[in-house]
Parts: sequence; C-alpha cells; structure tokens
Amino acid sequence: MVDVADKLAYFQAITGLEDPDLCTEILQAHGWDLEVAISSFTSSNQPSASTTTSDSEPRDSLNRTESGPVSGLVTAVAPGLAWKLVTLPISVISGSLGLISGAVGLGLWAAGGVLSYSLGMIGLGSLQGGESSARLVSVSAAASEAMDFVAAFERDYGTRRPNFVGEGFMDALQRSRNDFKLLFVYLHSPDHPDSPVFCERTLCSEAVAAFVNENFVAWGGSIRASEGFKMSNSLKASSFPFCAVVMPSTNQRIALLQQVEGPKSPEEMLMLLQRVLEESAPVLVAARLDAEDRRNNMRLREEQDAAYRAALEADQARERQRREEQERLEKEAAEAEQKRKEEEEARERAAREAAEKEAALARMRQEKALSLGDEPEKGPNITQVLVRFPTGERKERRFHGTATIQSLYDYVDSLGCLEVEDYSLVSNFPRVAYGPEKRSLTLKEAGLHPQASLFVELN
Repeated sequence: MVDVADKLAYFQAITGLEDPDLCTEILQAHGWDLEVAISSFTSSNQPSASTTTSDSEPRDSLNRTESGPVSGLVTAVAPGLAWKLVTLPISVISGSLGLISGAVGLGLWAAGGVLSYSLGMIGLGSLQGGESSARLVSVSAAASEAMDFVAAFERDYGTRRPNFVGEGFMDALQRSRNDFKLLFVYLHSPDHPDSPVFCERTLCSEAVAAFVNENFVAWGGSIRASEGFKMSNSLKASSFPFCAVVMPSTNQRIALLQQVEGPKSPEEMLMLLQRVLEESAPVLVAARLDAEDRRNNMRLREEQDAAYRAALEADQARERQRREEQERLEKEAAEAEQKRKEEEEARERAAREAAEKEAALARMRQEKALSLGDEPEKGPNITQVLVRFPTGERKERRFHGTATIQSLYDYVDSLGCLEVEDYSLVSNFPRVAYGPEKRSLTLKEAGLHPQASLFVELN
C-alpha cells in the first residue's frame, strides 16, 4: 500500500494540480481513496470544449461539436451500445511513476454505421502528425506489467483463457491495427468478489476464450498496476468485472465500441461480443481493403520502379555497348589509318631508297665507264675479252694487256646487265675464278692475253 506522500505525488501528476494543500484537501475529502479522488476530480473538471453526457440522456438525439485536436461531429448512436463520453484533463506525468508526459482526450467517433467513442491516448506534446504515439508507460515497464498479469492470471485460472498479449496497451493496440482486429480489454480487480467467478466461468469458458482468441487481440491488466489503473480511469470503469472492446482511431485516439461492467454469463458475453463484431465488420473490412489497396499500390509502384530501373539499366547497358562499339570502330579505323600511313610511308621510303639506289648505280656505272676510257684499237698489246652473262647475253670489248682484272669487273658493272653486286668472273679452260685477291693482276699476268673468254658466276 502506497503511503500518503506517494498518493499525493501521484494525484498531482494525474490531475496536473500544483498546490499540495489543495490536493491534500481533495484526498482527505475522499478518505485518501486515490481512485475515487481522481475519478471525482476528472468528472468535475473537464475542459470547456468537452461535454460529459450521462447514460440517462437519449442516445438517438445526441449531437456534440468539439474544437481543437478532439473536434468532431456526432449525429446518431447505434442502439444497444453501452457508452458514455469521457474527456480526461491534460496531464504531465513524470518522476518515479515511469510515465511519459502528454495530452489525453476523448471524443465520439463514427464509422461504418457504428457510433463509438474516441479516447485520446497519452502522447508526446511535441509529436507531429504521422509520428508514432507515445506509450502510457515506458515500454519495459508496460511489458513487464502485462507479462506479470498474464502469469498471475494463468496461475489462478489455468491455461484455457483469452490469449492476453504480454505487452503494453499501446503495443497491443498497434497489434490489433496491424491484424485488422478489435482489441478486447479486460481490467482485473483482484479484490472484487465477482472477479474470480467471472474469470473462471465466463472469461475462461471454452466458448468465450475461443471466440476472443479467434476474433480479437486480447489485452489485460490489473488495476493494482500502473497501466491497468490508468486505463481504468481513462475508460471510467465504475464497476467490476470490466471489459471493453476498442479499436484504433486517428490523432492518437481509440474508439470505444463496447464496454461490459459487472458479471456476465458466457452466453451474455458471447452475444455482446458477436454484436459488436458484426456492427464493426464494415469498418474492419474497409480498413483491410484500404490497407490491401495501399500494399497493392506500393507493390505496383515498386514493380514500376523496378521495371523503370531495369529499363534504365538496359538503356544504359545498350548505350554503354554502343559507345564501346563506336570506340572500338573508331580505334580500328584509327589503327587502319595509322597502318595505311605507315605502309604508304614505307612504300614511299622504299621507292625513294630504290630510286636513290638506282641513281647511285647509274652514277657508279657512269663513273666506271668513264674510268675505262675509250676502247683501244686492235694491236699486239690489246686483249680481246668476251663476257657471257647468266641470261645468255654476251658482251665483248678490247682492253690493254696491262689493264687489271678490276677493269673487267668495272666493265661488267658499267653495262648494267646484272641486278646483283656479288658475282665472280670465271674462265672455263682452265677453270679459274678471279676473286678479290686476283683483281690487282694484269690481264697478261692472269694469262688472259691476248684473248679471254669469261662468264659471270653469281655468288
């Protein structure tokens, strides 16, 4: 049991009152019953933009307009739904409570022909639209409380039960949103005399447990725990056992579709759950179809993006291949042009060298012809020389007997009948080759006077 100081701190955190003396007076007026004091304060101090409607007011004639973040227009309430409109004050919750500061609001919510209530859940005051809603308590504390509740409930009432999730309320709400199911909420009061019988005979009956597990996401909490106590105040649980069916709404709100207070038989519980499930079916179907449309649109966009990327990559590959082919052709053309230029230059160089060589040979033949002088007339000191070429051509000339063998080579060179420079002059009978070592001999010394017959032998 918390002491007076803890109760005072908790009451200040929940109500937002800063005057400790005023808080003390309120708690004393309610016999230091923290739950009753908070409930009384929140019921009598709602914001001016909100309206509290009693159950005695006609449900088919209620119209209400709110301003600010909880604004909305309510026309008609579906008959048979138990409800009441509750708006919580803005609170700043901190310290050892482990809660996050935020704003709490509750308003009516209508969809699919079923009118329900919008309960503003605690969220960070600085959060903008689209950001995830804040937890009522820190994740670890909320999950720990939920797991402790599940373990205690299973220990007391067995394993045939609703499959309460072991996570905080906001996580369970998000799970129901993702699964397109309603959230079944059970707030457990361990000290209430009807709680054990309700849990054993109704909540853990085979029919109710199976129906809840098949059609709902189930979350449970003890009002002795922080989050369970907070939810009992938010949902205005006035008697126990207490069950509620909620669903996610917009702007960090929940839609309160059904609440069940007091003991109920399994048949009554099934009837209520079946009715709220049937009335809420259009909303869930619409949400599922909308989500499927979003997924299909997203998948279509992803497929279109993938196809665009594939087409772009194919175009880029083709363009790259085209550039590479063009570069290859340009390179081959440049290489061919370079080769043609080199061959042309080689031909020009060869022609030039051949012309230069021919000119040199012509000069050489002319020089050698000039060095021979005029052919001498016949006489006793004159040698008659006959030269036969490999082509069969024959040439004759007279030389002085004192002329050297080199003169005979100069004579052959001056005729231009040979395409080669390496040759030898050879006599037949006897066969004598007049190589370089004999070119200095005179014709008489070589035995070629007064007449000689030589043939050209290619080396």
